[in-house]
Amino acid sequence: MKAPEAPFPLHMFVFHSDGTVQQSNPDAGDPNTSDSDLMGAWRPNGDGFKGRLVEITADRTTHQFVSRGEISFTVKVSGNAFSGTASAVFYDANGQQVRGPLQARLEGERVSP
Repeated sequence: MKAPEAPFPLHMFVFHSDGTVQQSNPDAGDPNTSDSDLMGAWRPNGDGFKGRLVEITADRTTHQFVSRGEISFTVKVSGNAFSGTASAVFYDANGQQVRGPLQARLEGERVSP
C-alpha cells in the first residue's frame, strides 16, 4: 500500500484469514526511530475491512523505547484495488498521548502469484 503522509510512503500489508494483519516497511524509512513492523487485527466492514495495528518504536541511537503507536484504518476493496484512510496516535511509556491523531491516505493493490 501507498501511504504518502507516512515517514516512508510504501508498505506491505498481509491480511490473514484468522483476522490478524502484519505490516512492514523499510526500517530506514524513519531516520529517528525503528518502526518497520506492525501487527494487529482486521474484520470485514461492508465492501472492505477495518482494523487496528500497533507499533513499538525505539530510538535508533540509544535503542530505548520511544513510543507505542496505534493505527486505525478503514479500506474499501474494488476488485484487486484497495483505498482508504488511516489515523495514528502515539503514546509514551506511561500511556500518555504524545502525538496525533495523524491522518494518512491508503492506496494499493493485491499481490498475486
